[in-house]
Amino acid sequence: MSQVSAEFVPAHIAILTVSSRRGEDEDTSGHYLRDAALEAGHQVVDKTIVKENMYAIRARVSEWIASDDIQVVLINGGTGFTAGDVVPEALLPLFDREIAGFGELFRMLSFEEIGTAMMQSRAVAGIANQTLIFVIPGSTKACRTAWENIIVPQLDARTRPCNFHPHLKK
Repeated sequence: MSQVSAEFVPAHIAILTVSSRRGEDEDTSGHYLRDAALEAGHQVVDKTIVKENMYAIRARVSEWIASDDIQVVLINGGTGFTAGDVVPEALLPLFDREIAGFGELFRMLSFEEIGTAMMQSRAVAGIANQTLIFVIPGSTKACRTAWENIIVPQLDARTRPCNFHPHLKK
């Protein structure tokens, strides 16, 4: 069984919004993730927006994976089926391990909210260099679904029977 902490341990989080249309003022999903992480007691180390370019996305996330200061990367946008939706393709090669259940659970929860449109979400998650990476759709509602129902409990070292905290960089 994984180690479970008796107290809350904040994670160091970076947030990436992938969009060729949104600037900082319009980044409601990135703002939601930042505010929700801070409200939960975590530390937001960095937040940025990158255009829909596979190599720019991969480069930015690679920097965060290599950093000793970042334990979790939250990415919103770029998970659909348009030509610019390349985040899964950009990140899957970087994963040491994919967290297979994340996408399935996200789509199951989304089905309750948006019906069969959930099939157009290619949400994925993985771990690379002891950095958790969650890739979720760009809508604020999707970010809220993923954060509240999946991510926040798994970032909490007190969650039993297990959580991802023991797998993060120390």
